[in-house]
Amino acid sequence: MIYVDIINLVIGVSIFTFLIWGAFVSYKENEIRAMYRMLFISFLAPVPFLFPALHHFSFWHEYSLLLWSFSGLVFIILFFPINRKTSKREIPKSRIDERDIIFSKRKLKTGTDRYNEYYSAKPQMENVDNKWRKKPGLLQKDSKYFNAYQFAVAEANFETVNQFKKFITGKPANEVIEVNPKDISEFIKNWSIKIGAIDCGITTLKDYHLYSLKGYDDMYSEPVNNNHKYAIAFVAEMDKGMIDSAPKGSAVMESAQQYLNLGTVAVQVASFIRNLGHDASAHIDGNYQVICPLVARDAGLGEIGRMGLLKTPKLGPRVRISVVTTDLPLIVDESKNDGSVTDFCNICEKCADACPSGAIPRGARTEIEGVKRWQIDQEACFSIWCSFGTDCARCMAVCPYSHPNNLFHNIVRFGIKHFPNFRRPALLMDDFFYGRKPESKKMLDWMEI
Repeated sequence: MIYVDIINLVIGVSIFTFLIWGAFVSYKENEIRAMYRMLFISFLAPVPFLFPALHHFSFWHEYSLLLWSFSGLVFIILFFPINRKTSKREIPKSRIDERDIIFSKRKLKTGTDRYNEYYSAKPQMENVDNKWRKKPGLLQKDSKYFNAYQFAVAEANFETVNQFKKFITGKPANEVIEVNPKDISEFIKNWSIKIGAIDCGITTLKDYHLYSLKGYDDMYSEPVNNNHKYAIAFVAEMDKGMIDSAPKGSAVMESAQQYLNLGTVAVQVASFIRNLGHDASAHIDGNYQVICPLVARDAGLGEIGRMGLLKTPKLGPRVRISVVTTDLPLIVDESKNDGSVTDFCNICEKCADACPSGAIPRGARTEIEGVKRWQIDQEACFSIWCSFGTDCARCMAVCPYSHPNNLFHNIVRFGIKHFPNFRRPALLMDDFFYGRKPESKKMLDWMEI
């Protein structure tokens, strides 16, 4: 019957078109392996539908009905919206001591009172930390991926961010401008996106957002006291091409650039709020009172993944974060738990496989201090940074959520979010097209100096 031929033709051509589109997208993204594999599949996958439409063998009608039934069953299994339980969002029950953060320990000088005090309290960590101290270090000349230009750019960005210290806090203007919470919230979001953020969210500042004790400079060991009611989180995208070549120098260049860009956003917004007569503080690279990923998560910008980073819906972990805390009246964003991210991380483990230091744990989340989470071995992670001279970023580069924000990848993301049975096939497809442990890509030509 003619309608059988038409249906087979439509299905076959649709499959072919979708895969050719995917191959074109992969070419534009410099994913050559994915492009070739999609081209190859595009000539095979439509055959079961096109062959009976073009060749009328004796049992073509029965074959088509059987093929449709099988395809329909597979479709229903993959995409039927089964109401499965998803992973719950875990809420920390205590604060983190910033002195235990690797970047704080990095500043401890051997033989000083501060060094001796810290390791007297935690003697088990001294030998562990001294292993990475013996390596060249981040942005140092003898490191594996040393490049004078790239490292100098990153250092310049970090030095510039450091100059923002004088702007992170300040005295509010004497005149208090009354604001409409809804209007000012929308204004800040739109303005922050105009000046460099790609997204912005607002949450109530919670106790577990704050460090317990400071771990830096003159504030070392002092309690963190912040009475602001609200926290505004900003995220900026890190360029996919520069992260794809991680752990080479392009990755730390881009990381430092986005720390700088978001530092600018945060200090501008904080200063703007103080000009309205309300108190505000910026929390930027090297000057944090808050744990940015937790603030951003509670502001509705993403979830915390296996690698311990914020994973946004459209860019995965390929972002940087800054925060402003304030008493300015604001409207808090609704933050719903997206258990699909944790569920996908449970089966994926791609970042753990690709991590050169073995710092990312495998398996399900474990209970640590009363909270289920994945605990990153920060000393192992930083140790590889000290060998490479860069902040690595291989976990970001290989994460399936890190693909560019476009229609092709967003279709897959939609399937992962809404259909539990689709997640494992999606992971298998990602492994097939992009590789289970994708190799670091070549840097942009102008960076190869």
